Amino acid sequence: MMKGEPILRLAPSRSDINSNGHIFGGWVLAQMDIAGGITAGRRAKGPVATVAIDAMTFLRPILLRDLVAVYTDIIKVGRTSITVRISVCAERPGEDRPVHVTEGTYIFVAIDENGQPRPVPED
Repeated sequence: MMKGEPILRLAPSRSDINSNGHIFGGWVLAQMDIAGGITAGRRAKGPVATVAIDAMTFLRPILLRDLVAVYTDIIKVGRTSITVRISVCAERPGEDRPVHVTEGTYIFVAIDENGQPRPVPED
């Protein structure tokens, strides 16, 4: 079981496959960024922007028929920033349990209407 809340569940399409028959790493990064942004935006009570990917590990490939779930867990809240641990698992045909395929740590900054950093509200 992944730690955190499942934010996205989706199935990649044929257009997401690279020449090795695996899903493009960029596709996975984008899904993680979307899920992390949802989580950070909820905590920030407003818009956020991705400012860094602090760590990223591709553990196993994602395959075309996998059903992908993206989990998030806030691990740190600063004055204007929110650090989110993001894990991806795949439900794979023929496997009894989901396969942990990717994980990373993304940093988001709360932004105001002018795109400038703003304080994250107290929880």
